[in-house]
Amino acid sequence: MDVETQSAVKLIKIEAVPTNGDPDGNRLLHPAAVETATRVLERLGRPGASLAIDADVHITDLESLDDARRRRYRTTPDYYHGRPISAEDAMREMDMAGVDMALVWQNPTTTVYGPDPGGNTRSLAAANRYIRDSAARFPDRFIPAGWVDPRGCGLENSFALLETLVREWGFLIVKLNPAQNCYSIDSPQALAVVDRIVALGAIPAFHFGADTAYTPVEGLRRVADRHREWPLIAVHMGGGGASYSEAESVYAAARRLGLERPNIRFVLSTRRDTHTESDLIAYQLAGEPFCRNLFCASDAPYGRMTWNFGGFRAMFRSLQDAERHTDVRVRPGLFSAEAVGNYLGGNFASLVADGYRRLLAPVESCTL
Repeated sequence: MDVETQSAVKLIKIEAVPTNGDPDGNRLLHPAAVETATRVLERLGRPGASLAIDADVHITDLESLDDARRRRYRTTPDYYHGRPISAEDAMREMDMAGVDMALVWQNPTTTVYGPDPGGNTRSLAAANRYIRDSAARFPDRFIPAGWVDPRGCGLENSFALLETLVREWGFLIVKLNPAQNCYSIDSPQALAVVDRIVALGAIPAFHFGADTAYTPVEGLRRVADRHREWPLIAVHMGGGGASYSEAESVYAAARRLGLERPNIRFVLSTRRDTHTESDLIAYQLAGEPFCRNLFCASDAPYGRMTWNFGGFRAMFRSLQDAERHTDVRVRPGLFSAEAVGNYLGGNFASLVADGYRRLLAPVESCTL
């Protein structure tokens, strides 16, 4: 528990779906977490809201950069991998790209690690805290999401951090990155964290790409099968920086797996555009619930929001032009305006709204 919440004694007790990690089916939410959930729900449910949402944006407290990273940031204006952006930077890009809201989480390239799991946990907690604070400062623009690392921080520290992220801060989605932190997506430690995230009522998310051997398709299948009735987010849908040839088989296998496992949600960021189009066609032809399981995103700052959402919109216009489109699967009316709006933001808004409603109900007061 962080300093701001150590003195809090009144929490909210919420009945949860019993899981392996939470045998009595109960969890506790701090009032601040309830406030976060309520705030996001209010924004998503505003009458007439048809939101474009970027489901993958990394932001950084630029004042917290260590000396080496700060020096590089200030002296290197041209792009380098992971060049950080602040919350304010992200909003400027959102305005240029016509994006209303963004899921934001930490940028791992600016979170300094060392040999000490405790120190790593404090560093990661600080990065998560900036996400919390940014979402509180700009509630109409950001949906906060958390990040844990069972390898760099240790399992016990990861569990403690999860308590803060979900119960105290109200983060609905928590991500793990096996590729960057060098552990298998279905390792015992990763599965233990997934179980705990689900027990808390939150949604686990993974970096899932062909860029390393740590996130194979069969590993993702095993994670998804662990909680078949619970949503699981796989970011990049097999992309994530892999070369065209490396990613080819993973793209195809991910598409097949997603159409077998309706609990898997894919974030379409940092991936090849031709496969993204094929995914959209296949999922739209598959109908409900699959056509609600893909989310547009940029992976900013690793990808430009203006480029990605400009490309998504151009792609959808072409998919609506069935007479001229070269894919024989595209037929008139397949991509309605409603369907396009869902991929651009409605699908993700529904996932988040349903998740927060599940997290919040039923509610009864409880004193520790």
